[in-house]
Amino acid sequence: MTSLPTVDLECLPLLASALTAAERGWPVIPLHPGSKRPAGHAERACPRTGRCADGHRTPEERATTDPDLIYAAWAQRPYNVGIATGPAGLLVIDLDPVKAEEPKGAPDGATSLQALCERAAQVLPDTYRVRTARGEHLYFTAPTGVRLKCSVDRLGPHIDTRAWGGYVVAPGSTTPDGAYEVAHDAPVAELPGWLAALLTQPDRPAPVPVQVHDGTRAARAALERECAVIATATDGGRNSTLHRSACKVARFVAWGDLPRDVAEQAIQGAGEATGLPPTECRTTIRSAMDWVIAHATPREAA
Repeated sequence: MTSLPTVDLECLPLLASALTAAERGWPVIPLHPGSKRPAGHAERACPRTGRCADGHRTPEERATTDPDLIYAAWAQRPYNVGIATGPAGLLVIDLDPVKAEEPKGAPDGATSLQALCERAAQVLPDTYRVRTARGEHLYFTAPTGVRLKCSVDRLGPHIDTRAWGGYVVAPGSTTPDGAYEVAHDAPVAELPGWLAALLTQPDRPAPVPVQVHDGTRAARAALERECAVIATATDGGRNSTLHRSACKVARFVAWGDLPRDVAEQAIQGAGEATGLPPTECRTTIRSAMDWVIAHATPREAA
């Protein structure tokens, strides 16, 4: 290593975080101070010089484990630290909270992951965990020979994954929502095969739209759309998708635009087509319908 630059005291903790990640073999990128956005230039403003002499390099491509480059970046400015998950050989499960506009009782990421494990009769291995500003990151080593990409809600509501094409904010970083801290400093476990299978299985083909002749045109369109959404749900998110779509259709039932039995029959068929047991479908649909119908607000006049 060359002679080190003088480091601003404010930058020391973040420099230490970046070096710690690099020592693990996890390439890092600087994020704007107090932010989750990558620092550096956008492609449209690329000078095509230096590391971009042969063409613009994305943040993932610029990620590094080189101590000299890390010192140069973090010596004078308190950049947050991003870990490029793909080059690091990681698959990180990102568990987020429920959004304010969602129905009461909707599952957050942790609840969705627990339900996923219960349905699969599996237990996640002990692994490195980071408490995020709004949830938690579970770190796993990605399987060899498979180039996993990032996903959103593929495993269930509020369960995202970060792999190739993405990054996670490293512990030691802080955003307006809060700090990122190591929650469980355990060795990083291998991604279980059953989760890897869920993340690599092909998407289901779009189903033939359900034909319904009752209710208003908007209600029919909503029912057909949500049945299509249900039928394309992946194994890990089938029940949660069923619940979410049933809630959306239930508004039209509450407003008198669609008979409840017609809605339930169509949604039941879409749910069973994904492989969910009939009893589980009925329970989920009735729960969603009962809650939304009881709490639905009057529709605004057209």
